[in-house]
Amino acid sequence: MRALAAFSRFIGNTFALWVLLFAILAFFQPAWFLPATAWIVPLLGLIMFGMGLTLKAADFAEVARRPLWVALGVGAQFLVMPALAWLLCQLLGLPAEIAVGVILVGCCPGGTASNVIAWFSRGDVALSVAITAVTTLLAPLVTPALIWLLASAWLPVNFGALFMSIVQIVLLPIALGLVARRLLGNRVHQVVEVLPLVSVVSIVIIVAAVVAASQAKIAESGLLIMAVVVLHNGLGLGIGYLVGRLFGLPLAQRKTLSIEVGMQNSGLGAALASAHFSPLAAVPSALFSVWHNLSGALLATVYRRMKDERPEVR
Repeated sequence: MRALAAFSRFIGNTFALWVLLFAILAFFQPAWFLPATAWIVPLLGLIMFGMGLTLKAADFAEVARRPLWVALGVGAQFLVMPALAWLLCQLLGLPAEIAVGVILVGCCPGGTASNVIAWFSRGDVALSVAITAVTTLLAPLVTPALIWLLASAWLPVNFGALFMSIVQIVLLPIALGLVARRLLGNRVHQVVEVLPLVSVVSIVIIVAAVVAASQAKIAESGLLIMAVVVLHNGLGLGIGYLVGRLFGLPLAQRKTLSIEVGMQNSGLGAALASAHFSPLAAVPSALFSVWHNLSGALLATVYRRMKDERPEVR
């Protein structure tokens, strides 16, 4: 079990490398990964189940302890990235399916990868987990509402269908994870130790399946989509940091806000796009998954070296 846990940590720490490697492999050998498209939704549900297993009462206590900071992070998450997505689609005149895909990933809640990057960055991990948990729990209502509001100009959006999908692939697995944690008691720690391996394998398969299903479209429009993804992510990371500075947050919390705003649950974006729009609409989420882990790792090396002149507030 210790060897498996150590291997799981290694895979988790090299997450970006595996996503990039299999995305490239799926592009050149799409036939190998096309059958995995049927597993996109179940795999995301498995990731959310793992998130439920890791959630503790202390994560929600953080909301009560620092409600203003958590509210600021949640508000920034659901305002900055959707607004940036819509603006980029308008300025660049993106085709309908690509525009909807960009908006969709922008409207998703934060992903669990942000918690790891916050830790690497010497940010406020407790705040990061709290913001991720709250945005995820709000996602069934907020994400479909934002997609309907911002993306309806390009393609028809069914709010009810999106709501039910997010309940099924996000809220229900998280609830089951919480129940399993309660039933397992102390034994849950053995399961949690191998969760990075399960999560990385699941995300890698999701990304590879999306890339394989849209290989021809990526070959045609991949550079444009990648440019939008890089802009979207970079602006989100930068504006998130500036929002923290504007509201007078200490350095650790500014880093956390930057990471929470700029990093999305791109797996959810890919699953929703595949289920409700088209494989092409899922491509921005797939490329976002590849890129935000690379940019997050690079940003973490910069953030680790930054020092706050003021005493940190917790």
